[in-house]
Amino acid sequence: MRPVKRVFYLYKNAYGGLSAATWWLSLVMLVNRCGTMVLPFMALYLTENRQVSIGQAGLVMALWGLGAITGGFVGGRLTDKIGFYSIQLFALAGGGVLFFVLGQMESYFMICVATFALSLVNESFRPANAAAIAQYSQEHNRTRSYSLNRLAINLGWAVGGGLGGLIASYNYQLLFWIDGFTNIVAAILLWLFLAPSKNKSTPSRMQKPVESVETLSAYKDKPYLVFILFTILFAYCFFQVFSTLPVFYKKSLHLSEVFIGAIMALNGLIITFVEMVMVFKLDGRRPHLQYIFYGVLLTGISYALFNFSLPPALLAVLAMVLVTFGEMLSMPFMNAYWISRTSATNRGQYAGLYTIAWSAAQVLGPGTGALIAERYGFAFLWWYIAALCVVAAAGFRWLQRYQEAGSQLAAGSSV
Repeated sequence: MRPVKRVFYLYKNAYGGLSAATWWLSLVMLVNRCGTMVLPFMALYLTENRQVSIGQAGLVMALWGLGAITGGFVGGRLTDKIGFYSIQLFALAGGGVLFFVLGQMESYFMICVATFALSLVNESFRPANAAAIAQYSQEHNRTRSYSLNRLAINLGWAVGGGLGGLIASYNYQLLFWIDGFTNIVAAILLWLFLAPSKNKSTPSRMQKPVESVETLSAYKDKPYLVFILFTILFAYCFFQVFSTLPVFYKKSLHLSEVFIGAIMALNGLIITFVEMVMVFKLDGRRPHLQYIFYGVLLTGISYALFNFSLPPALLAVLAMVLVTFGEMLSMPFMNAYWISRTSATNRGQYAGLYTIAWSAAQVLGPGTGALIAERYGFAFLWWYIAALCVVAAAGFRWLQRYQEAGSQLAAGSSV
């Protein structure tokens, strides 16, 4: 019984000590992401139900990405001006209504307009949500708070993606109604449990702190801008997991759709059962950038593995395990790194830039990855992606040493 008891207390400690507001916020995220059904099936909806070409469908998806980038910028700016609660509430409720609207659009032009508007409003939620997690957490459990939020996102995506496939096979139109409905339910939960009038942890606009010293703008923080550059590079590589990789599994490894789905689900399962415990054990022992370096490097190794001769099923499972551990080592500590550079008055800017980095990679990654695979083959693509991961890992390592050298210099000059 001792090993079982140790495991029990390990999980209890990993999840313990987080604020009630953090748990409520993760519940809001879970409900919101459980309705994530439109985006994964948008291209199919457009080509099957609206009879647009693949190229036109690609343009709509590009507009979604452009809206996400714009939403990250606008949401980050407004979070610093009017507070994270108002932006989250508006993004959830407004996004819900716009999902209903998009589902009713019939002309291609109006679909494009509605898609951009929906993405802008919907994705403005992310920087506000990131700022909220920082507000509801304390320094010693901040990384775990972000991991809990990631857990909610992954569980929601798994539920939404699985149900979305079944619903799409029956009626694509229902996807828009369900996605909009879950957005609005999430907004109601946010209002019920985290409104400033109902939860003391949520500051109102009038309570927003004012600092006597002018805070640094995220756009003038040079180390952070370097961090954002290498984050885009890593995110570009990571997004191949959910775009070109399933195609590779099917066309080159000849795996069945059922097995491919199981491999994708493995990613979420590992995150669900391992990430919180792993972050609990690692956080605070080494600098955040060092864990990010290990995670990005591990991701690169997982891609390079595809160019080695192994049984297809074993290769797919091993690579997914490696990329998942790379994800768990990098992403929680990326959040911890950028939040460590912020204050309450500039957090939205930093969160907005971080959101923009991932949105930009989401626009660039899947499309260019598919083009490279089509023109030069999958073997070239995997070496290329692995090399980019090595470059990104080296960049994070350099940034760590640069900042440590700066800290030592500052300490020496103060003596």
